[in-house]
Amino acid sequence: MRWFNRDTDRKRSKQRRLIQWFLVILMVLNTVFPAYAKPEWPSDTGVQSEAGIVMDMDSGAVLFAQNIHEQKAPASITKLLTALVVVERANLDDMVTFSNDAVYNVEGGSGNKLNIEEGDKLTVRDCLYLMLLQSSNQAANALAEHVAGSRDAFVELMNQKLQELGCTESHFANPSGLNDDTQLTTAYDMALIGAAAFANPVLLEIDSTKKYSIPATINNPNGRTFEMEHKLVVTEDTSSENYYPAAVAGKTGYTSIAGQTLVTYAKQDDRRLIAVTLKSTQKTHYSDTKTLLDFGFRRFQNVNISENETSYVTGEEALSAEGESFQPSELYIDKSAVISLPKEASFSDAEKTLVTELPDNHPEQAVARIDYTYNERKIGSAWIYTTREMSAEAANQGDGDGQESKGQDDGQTPSAEGEDGKNPNTANRPAVPMSVMIIGGIVVLCAVLAAGGFFWYRKKQEQERERQRIRREKRRRRLEEMGCSQEEFERMMNERKSQKSGNPSDE
Repeated sequence: MRWFNRDTDRKRSKQRRLIQWFLVILMVLNTVFPAYAKPEWPSDTGVQSEAGIVMDMDSGAVLFAQNIHEQKAPASITKLLTALVVVERANLDDMVTFSNDAVYNVEGGSGNKLNIEEGDKLTVRDCLYLMLLQSSNQAANALAEHVAGSRDAFVELMNQKLQELGCTESHFANPSGLNDDTQLTTAYDMALIGAAAFANPVLLEIDSTKKYSIPATINNPNGRTFEMEHKLVVTEDTSSENYYPAAVAGKTGYTSIAGQTLVTYAKQDDRRLIAVTLKSTQKTHYSDTKTLLDFGFRRFQNVNISENETSYVTGEEALSAEGESFQPSELYIDKSAVISLPKEASFSDAEKTLVTELPDNHPEQAVARIDYTYNERKIGSAWIYTTREMSAEAANQGDGDGQESKGQDDGQTPSAEGEDGKNPNTANRPAVPMSVMIIGGIVVLCAVLAAGGFFWYRKKQEQERERQRIRREKRRRRLEEMGCSQEEFERMMNERKSQKSGNPSDE
């Protein structure tokens, strides 16, 4: 009996090598022309409200959308925009006097929970607490008059603020949110308003407070203490259906036309989400909000851009923007910028676009912006800053390294391309012939194939060595069980080989 057949083994070896090289070529081609499909954007949820959205506050990505561009009445969630305009324009310690118009020129049945009276005086801060926690229409009116002189003038400021925030689907007619045929918004715009409101530290502190007391008023000589109305924010009973510990702040709303409306800010594991529901009911607006927030937290992740992006800020290719050229060593990416991705996806799954024609209100030292998408969804962006100006100032002061480092820590610098999107350093170079490009591509492909084959061969060698090691180990164990030593076994095998090599019938 022969231990092996050399001819048969050679044929099988050649076949294996051919198959292996074929697999290597397929692998390389799959790398060059990938058929890889990204994970689908999660959509396995929904809400009973007519419109609902959950947006990542840090990336701006819309994680879930249901009728988010349909205009609907906002009701008292309007007061978030009112509060934002007030906080940006008024001194919190200034005194506000409630006029007759502020107290009594309101929609019938809209209420006056703390029985505020004409002539009452409270600080701007007190009025903000009263407006946001108790949804006081009288406080909203009084604040509007205090800031702008009249409600109509204040409404103009509100609509100006909408433009600044990029809200193109809304129009507000009063500061309280009471019914008006022209007072309309969308879930998307309200998410933008909510994100801006809760990014303001003063407003966030006020709207996340669960209980507050105001001083004496005409009808409340001993002052009054009241609580936040948003149940997800205040509920501490873990058995309650309204218990949601991630909820930080928010605003409720209701009118006969708007139905139940709700804006909620939640934070969990360093992620910040904004959820909005419009045209809901008393039974569904809280449960819908919890559904949206759970979906956003569980199905998505935020990935830091500067820790993963190497384009534009590494290598040797200069970046051109607004007639200037910036070397990668002069550029850095906003360290706080993130993109939102499905939990199953990775940073490389995102597509990016470089924007060099920046808006007038771009950050100082910004020279470009990278916009990221995922299956045509906007998932975030990052400013690219330049250190050039900072480095020049530092050089004049004799401490360039320290100044540049400080500028990067503060996140105040990026880069760009020319208005036509071309690099002026390469614009005048002669075009490369197509034949040269094709030959170059073939050379590169061959190099990739060779490299792939080499690494594959090395890997197969390692696998074969490991297989032989395992085989020897199994044989050693069997010999031990038989009571035979390795040396004795090898001696017996050598004797058998000698006997067979001396037998002509076996050749």
